Amino acid sequence: MGYRTLRAAVDDLRRHHLLIDIHVEVDPFLEIAAIQRRVYEAQGPALLFHRVKGCAFPVAANLFGTIERTRFLFRDRLAAVRQLVDVKVHPPSALRRPLRFLGLPRTALTLLPRRVRTGPILAHQTTLRQLPQLVSWPRDGGPFITLPQVYTEDPDRPGLRHSNLGMYRVQLAGNDYLPDREVGLHYQIHRGIGVHHAAAIRRRDTLPVAVSVGGPPSLAVAAVMPLPEGLPELSFAGALAGHRISLVRPGDGLPLVPAEADFALVGHIDPSRTKPEGPFGDHLGYYALVHDFPVMTVERVYHRDGAIWPFTSVGRPPQEDTSFGALIHELTGPLVPTVLPGVHAVHAVDAAGVHPLLLAIGSERYVPYAATRRPMELLTQANAILGQGQMSLAKYLLIIARDDAPELDIHHVDQFLRHLLERVDWSSDLHFQTRTTIDTLDYSGHGLNQGSKLVIAAAGPPRRCLESEIPPDLHLLDGFGPARVVLPGILAIQAPPFRPAVDGADPTVRRFCDALAPENRLDGFPLLTLVDDAEFASRCLRNWLWVTFTRSNPAADVDGAGAFIHQKHWGCTGPLVIDARIKPHHAPPLEDDPAVIRRVESLAAPGGPLHGVF
Repeated sequence: MGYRTLRAAVDDLRRHHLLIDIHVEVDPFLEIAAIQRRVYEAQGPALLFHRVKGCAFPVAANLFGTIERTRFLFRDRLAAVRQLVDVKVHPPSALRRPLRFLGLPRTALTLLPRRVRTGPILAHQTTLRQLPQLVSWPRDGGPFITLPQVYTEDPDRPGLRHSNLGMYRVQLAGNDYLPDREVGLHYQIHRGIGVHHAAAIRRRDTLPVAVSVGGPPSLAVAAVMPLPEGLPELSFAGALAGHRISLVRPGDGLPLVPAEADFALVGHIDPSRTKPEGPFGDHLGYYALVHDFPVMTVERVYHRDGAIWPFTSVGRPPQEDTSFGALIHELTGPLVPTVLPGVHAVHAVDAAGVHPLLLAIGSERYVPYAATRRPMELLTQANAILGQGQMSLAKYLLIIARDDAPELDIHHVDQFLRHLLERVDWSSDLHFQTRTTIDTLDYSGHGLNQGSKLVIAAAGPPRRCLESEIPPDLHLLDGFGPARVVLPGILAIQAPPFRPAVDGADPTVRRFCDALAPENRLDGFPLLTLVDDAEFASRCLRNWLWVTFTRSNPAADVDGAGAFIHQKHWGCTGPLVIDARIKPHHAPPLEDDPAVIRRVESLAAPGGPLHGVF
């Protein structure tokens, strides 16, 4: 629709009956977040809370709560953005079909942000304590901004061309932050702001920072786009909005802010200072714990007339941020082969927490004469994927050859897993990277940003038939069981609670694998997962994906029957075993406050403002 303001988007959603207004008073402490998550789960409408306890500003939530609503918000611009992608993927197409691309020059103009002297964002000043103090989960360290747009410029090359707009969470209060003066700024590894921060440290200079909230909805999408370095997110925001993004400088020495934003915090990071930030209930379904992160000194806080505070709550996926991922894939999926030659598709599995599990489909192009098919070029492509931006955070990368199943849809995770398990050879197809970097939010490794990776590559004809029924004569090691079928070829086996030995490993896992004698190696079940609750893990694929890939570190937690090491290559001749139990070093999972849930459910009772919504 090309909205210039958040208010215009909210009004349009209301006109189309895609938003409801909530006029009862709601509490920003846990309650609004719990409501948003419940409405999201029910695939309900966007919400506008008019009476927020202790705050004068209305709060909008669940704006991107369904992929259909997200497409609706950008319905007039998606075709134009896809044209830009099409020209990038197939440059001659614009010459062969010029009439189809008549709008390209206008779209290209929207890529250029523009500087203006003043703007609506500068209408009023306020303080940090007057902003909505939204807390999402009981153990959160304080209120957070959950849809921030954090703007910085490269200190070595100032200006819009080398700017970064990212969605990095901002802690508004709590811990050791000076009230009304400081906020915490958390960013993960491989994020653009890190390059700017490093330059500021090297130069021994402060880094100007602007945190905007609201404004054109395209800004929020642009802030989470995994764009290559050198391509400003503000340019993408302009293309998605259908107009150039206007930026205004509030004063000398202060950073630029979007002129149409609803709120803006402007200040700087002192590169020599950090403070404890967190905990925060994050999108893997666990708390991100307290760690030292940059602290932003806030010099001014602005808001426009009629400002609306957009908000989301993250937690165990899927959540509202799933819609961002789906839209990003729709827009940028065709670019994958241009960036990664030979790779046809990549899918970050949302149910597994996004970064813990990546699926890929590649091709074996260079040895068509080979008598025996085995992964070759797939391994080259896997290395390329793990060297590409945020995809480098993948912990498990599963890659197959398109030639073996040309019609396979990478988003059908169950079919992908079945295809791979029918073909994989555990003695040769496991490729580990140890002592490497993983997602900042993943606590399954041996330290912050520290863990391992496992590439599983499979190609060629099927080598086994997968079973869907547990053999009646299956005998497991004492203390293990029951076993439950998750998918053909996959078992979830309940195991005793994790008990580490001196080296940190649980010796019962090795004993379990050793007990899988040759005659009891479950050839029809090549993948076994040890879990704390087999009924929960096997109840649905979503549960199994979450448990398996958020609670395991490949180098520490992958074992198998008939394990061996040959020339530093690890493999096994029987089933692969992944220990997906909770370990002492894991972060606690997210759980709602029962009293808050009772209050939320009362709002959905007959006569309540949310009756019929969930």
